[in-house]
Amino acid sequence: MSGYDWTLMYVMHDALRRELEHLAKVTAREDDDPRRLLAAAAGWELFKLSLHAHHTAEDEALWPVLRESLTGRDDLALLDAMEAEHAAVDPLIEAIDTGAGPVGELVDALATALTAHLAHEEKEALPLIDATLTAEQFQDFGRAHGRHVGPNAPRVLPWLLDGVDDATAAATLSVLPEPARTAFETRWRPAYRALERWPAS
Repeated sequence: MSGYDWTLMYVMHDALRRELEHLAKVTAREDDDPRRLLAAAAGWELFKLSLHAHHTAEDEALWPVLRESLTGRDDLALLDAMEAEHAAVDPLIEAIDTGAGPVGELVDALATALTAHLAHEEKEALPLIDATLTAEQFQDFGRAHGRHVGPNAPRVLPWLLDGVDDATAAATLSVLPEPARTAFETRWRPAYRALERWPAS
């Protein structure tokens, strides 16, 4: 089995990379306390919310399914790496929020760990998933992702699609029922555009 549509996965990954750049700029500022800025930044909250939903869906509906399908194969080492990389991210976010270390160093560590994980997943895990997952299992993962975004969709979807081309946005939104697509255009996206995600420099 191969050739699944990973548009949404790449859109999520690109959105996370985009926000890491904003995060680095905020924590590099010397004119204010970076922790105070982050605590008040909607961008930081949306980043954490979206990353948590994405990783939770993978941890629940992707890696365990693959692990069962790959029992006895060398590919299990890749799944171990994916899970370990996930586990390394949350403590860094918590440390940033709780002040457990220099914020600039913690943000650098987060950016390094997450960027490396996203690249590793795209290069090695997605081809393995393509070759292993059944169509039903792939759809189950998509549904799990939708459930975890769920109540936060009005905030997460405009964030996710910020800056993407029209075709990608249309493909992403096509899975939504018509009322949700209408809400996206008339309420969700305008509210997002009015939001100041990150403090002005």
